[in-house]
Amino acid sequence: MTIRNIAIIAHVDHGKTTLVDALLKQGGAFAAYEEVGELLMDSNAQEKERGITIYAKNTSIRYGDCKINIVDTPGHADFGSEVERILRTVDCVLLLVDAQEGPMPQTKFVLKKSLELGLKPIILINKIDKPAARPMEVVDEVFELFLALKANNEQLDFPYLFTVAREGIAKRALDDNAQDLQPLFELILEKVPAAAQNLDAVFRMQPSSLGYDNYLGRLAIGRVYEGKIGVGEKVFVKTADGDTRSGKITNIFVFEGLKRRAVEKALAGDIVMLAGIPDIYVGETITTNEEAAMLPAIRIDPPTISMHFLVNDSPFAGKEGKLVTTRHIRERLLKEKETNVGLHIEELPGTDDYKVSGRGELHLAVLIEDMRREGFELQVSRPEVILRERKGVKEEPIEQVIVDVPEEFSGTVISMLSQRKGVLADMRTEEGHTRMEFTVPTRGLLGIQGDFIIETRGEGILTHSFICYEPFKGEIPGRKRGAMISMIAGETMAYSLWKLQERGRLFVQPQTKVYQGMIIGESSKNEDMEVNPIKNKKLTNVRASGTDEALSLVPVQPMTLEQALEYIGEDELVEVTPRNIRLRKKILVSYERKRSERSDE
Repeated sequence: MTIRNIAIIAHVDHGKTTLVDALLKQGGAFAAYEEVGELLMDSNAQEKERGITIYAKNTSIRYGDCKINIVDTPGHADFGSEVERILRTVDCVLLLVDAQEGPMPQTKFVLKKSLELGLKPIILINKIDKPAARPMEVVDEVFELFLALKANNEQLDFPYLFTVAREGIAKRALDDNAQDLQPLFELILEKVPAAAQNLDAVFRMQPSSLGYDNYLGRLAIGRVYEGKIGVGEKVFVKTADGDTRSGKITNIFVFEGLKRRAVEKALAGDIVMLAGIPDIYVGETITTNEEAAMLPAIRIDPPTISMHFLVNDSPFAGKEGKLVTTRHIRERLLKEKETNVGLHIEELPGTDDYKVSGRGELHLAVLIEDMRREGFELQVSRPEVILRERKGVKEEPIEQVIVDVPEEFSGTVISMLSQRKGVLADMRTEEGHTRMEFTVPTRGLLGIQGDFIIETRGEGILTHSFICYEPFKGEIPGRKRGAMISMIAGETMAYSLWKLQERGRLFVQPQTKVYQGMIIGESSKNEDMEVNPIKNKKLTNVRASGTDEALSLVPVQPMTLEQALEYIGEDELVEVTPRNIRLRKKILVSYERKRSERSDE
């Protein structure tokens, strides 16, 4: 039996997981009696809610006498570390490109990584059934992207198919009358090299990701590069530092459809899961010979964003969560670090503060959301961009930004991004729709999503991906409006909020419990405003014209975690609990805040 190892890569929402669904259904992964849903690989609760893939997943199908191992990867730039690790385990990638949108920032990122590893991608122009699809133009754009990324001649001669992943159809030509994915299966067998199966060599494997089982402990997932191993055999684990430790394999699993199946042996060329090494880590080499050479280290791009995780010390601390101490937070962060390779955690000595760094706001927001669902209470600071110094020059991360908007909003978007030190690199308008490409400092993209949605009236799409570090671009203006801060603890009253909504935008509804220093809204002025949201109307027995006005409150849309992280300033925190997300000042008492401001001057 031959083995083919492939990864499916693309920009977010170009159809990767939908294609995997179709491959599984047509590859015989399900019995006739099984009920099959959609987006089968997005098994995590947040993946289902957000509609995106967060974690890379393994599966496999059989086509004839060939086993095809498939890895479904995330499409969002913040989870790029998942893609970087997985590419080392496969021999080919299927690059999906939307037939209407064409290559996007993450398309460029994942393709660049694939080409650097010498892989020869197969291109799938997906969603050709869209009314505005332009498949042949997109093929040309992909070729131009290959040229820009300095692909070699073999890589430039890429095969491509046209697909409708949702319907499970692949075509070699647009006018073909295809009814299934058979052309894709045939192309995989034709173009993807069979995995080398050198069974006589010393066993060597490198985990590309980690799993966890309540009974088996930590699980190493990766490709067996050489040799074979059986259950019960002794192994040696070699680290990049030159250290070697021993272990024993207790279980071996292979992936079949959505299930994992226990086997007695793992063979070269296959992607497997090993249990029995409790301290295994991504990138280490597992071998049966202590003298065997290490496999090349897995390099991952450094984080670009950091935040501070603190113990919740608000007046409501401990009332809604069950995991609230420094010890709880520390243990959870260290556990996350074991499997989330793109995450860096730094414990600040002498404080209850942890500096957590990741690839973007969403990368960290997913971790925070997981923690609050598990019962944690914590406070987090505003995301900060990680700067670096090189040859005496301060540098900052720069991102490629692609914006799709109706033509009427193009001037507004250019003005918005120019104020944030963005530089317009390309602009094209077709049929009243404009696509613009910018290079923007990561600092300039913090908090932009809310303003962008408002300025484009919800009709614009903004996507971005890290490309490089460049010299520091100078100061970028922050939030233009001040906060509306509660000056007293209690429960908000409709009468008070009715009066306050004339002075800004509210974040809370009536009967919301608040405390002194909690942010309840945004002021219409550029400075903070202290207000009393718990004051009620005084009742008397005197009747007069106008005293019985109806209280008409503007509906309040509760802030999501991402919106809260984007909104807060440097002197503010987000309080995260299992039930609520609150905004607050770091220093709650008014006179102490003023004293701190004077001392900073």
